[in-house]
Amino acid sequence: MGRGFFLALEGIDGSGKSTQARLLAVSLLQQGREVVLTREPSDGELGQKLRRYLQGPSRNLSPGEELDLFLADRREHVERVIKPGLAAGRIVITDRYYYSTMAYQGALGLDPGEILAANETFAPRPDLVFLLILPVSQALARLQRPRQLSELAPYLERVAAIFDILEGPQIQKVDARATSQALHTALLAATLTALGKVPSSRFQVPS
Repeated sequence: MGRGFFLALEGIDGSGKSTQARLLAVSLLQQGREVVLTREPSDGELGQKLRRYLQGPSRNLSPGEELDLFLADRREHVERVIKPGLAAGRIVITDRYYYSTMAYQGALGLDPGEILAANETFAPRPDLVFLLILPVSQALARLQRPRQLSELAPYLERVAAIFDILEGPQIQKVDARATSQALHTALLAATLTALGKVPSSRFQVPS
């Protein structure tokens, strides 16, 4: 049958998504579960180009052009990694997904609802989303960017405000001010609870 379980971790930069995604993957693998750990921008060709652009000295594309790049990378990511992983009955964990595009591009002036609608035409909806909540000042301190506070803080505040309006049965908002290990313990417990409600047939693939 297959369909696995799809988990996304979201939040502003510095909220701990990457660390928690990795810790969850390790813990679930240690329990004998089959896990696919991935991220966005993806590790595909488009994703690598997008990552280099975002980390570069200047961003010379319009918000709409950036959105087109994110959508193109996500389409490829869905077809190459996410759908095959779910079809194989695996737990797919992604560090960022379309909620990040909704928040970050929305904070640049695009309509968050339209971004969400564009993604949901092709991208599977996660079974569970952990939205890590952390004050912008603490996030920037973790990233060791205090000198950029005046530049980045207003933008990240707008991003956080869009994240804050996200609602849905699959979305769990989590206080990320705890230690990394305490946060992992809470996220793992919530993940196992959610997995316990999923029919075992979703993790079985006919031979």
